Amino acid sequence: MTWQATILTLFPGMFPGPLGQSLAGRALEDGLWSLDLRDLRDYGLGRHRTVDDTPFGGGAGMVMRPDVVSAAIRDVAAAGRPVIYPTPRGRLLRQDDVRRLTGGPGVVVLCGRYEGVDERVLEACAVEQVSIGDYVLSGGEMAALVLLDSCVRLIPGVMGSDASGTEESFSDGLLEYPHYTKPASWEGRDVPDILLSGHHAAIASWRQTESETATRVRRPDLWAAYRRRTGQDTSDPVSHAADPDRLH
Repeated sequence: MTWQATILTLFPGMFPGPLGQSLAGRALEDGLWSLDLRDLRDYGLGRHRTVDDTPFGGGAGMVMRPDVVSAAIRDVAAAGRPVIYPTPRGRLLRQDDVRRLTGGPGVVVLCGRYEGVDERVLEACAVEQVSIGDYVLSGGEMAALVLLDSCVRLIPGVMGSDASGTEESFSDGLLEYPHYTKPASWEGRDVPDILLSGHHAAIASWRQTESETATRVRRPDLWAAYRRRTGQDTSDPVSHAADPDRLH
């Protein structure tokens, strides 16, 4: 079955964008996934196809209307696909979420603009709110591209090597180990000797240690979650870092 992605957006011209290139683009051409673009203006009201209005309670900016957004969502044959709304108010998107989404029939992604979308339609349509990071974008389209790229690359047949999807950051809750290639010596910097040894068990051990060190130093939240999951002692200060499942 083809993995189906539907995008609800005011700027359909932003797609497929980078998803039309490289492995994702080839997979799109080969029918491993499909992309359906819906222009929210087509559901707008009146002669000007209005999609937004001023916020109740005052404040700057405009808010996307619930009647317009709901008409677009309900016009899509979701067929079990979750409706995803990228927003800084959402739950942090994690690799486990990506695997879950890729394992289903596809997704419907609602791209917000202006100050966002009326909360009532998000509740009424059981929209799943996710964040790709603690920063603000001009709209949801770039976040949608990130979400789709993370999913498409896990579709069977998209990546050239099955190991590519398992030996990478977040596959086991850790950041990935560092990579090296030829030349073995470059500008006075040498590849670690262990990688030239041919001792596969020792190399695997070195990579595991490097992954753990990078995660502990750079992502204490992931490190704390990893230690909890693996039953290690969590009494050190790192274990009290913020929960990676937090809302933000």
